[in-house]
Amino acid sequence: MVNLVVLQRIAEVDFADIVLGTRIVDAKLRVLVIDGSYLDFWWSLEIPGRFAHHWERSHVDGTIYRHDNMPHGRWSHVGSFPQHYHEGSPNHVINSALPTDPESAVRELLVFVRSRLT
Repeated sequence: MVNLVVLQRIAEVDFADIVLGTRIVDAKLRVLVIDGSYLDFWWSLEIPGRFAHHWERSHVDGTIYRHDNMPHGRWSHVGSFPQHYHEGSPNHVINSALPTDPESAVRELLVFVRSRLT
């Protein structure tokens, strides 16, 4: 089981310069970002290892960024399948090298967000 409280603390303390707040709902950690966007870090309660981490910016600049490992046949050509990365839009999908370890994944995505905001 993923320890969302530890991940929440990482977001709030280590990324306080870009994080306005956080919320835990079921198996998801929502992180509110200073530009009005948000990230959802989700891990399945039913399928061990299944995840989707999503940075929602469609209302800010029309983009989304999502790493997930849902085995959608549509993305079977991606080298890291079933893990894949939606880069900027739902239909632009490439390899995902995001770590599967929850703490590393949260840190890496928040570093990415920080780099995009500066």
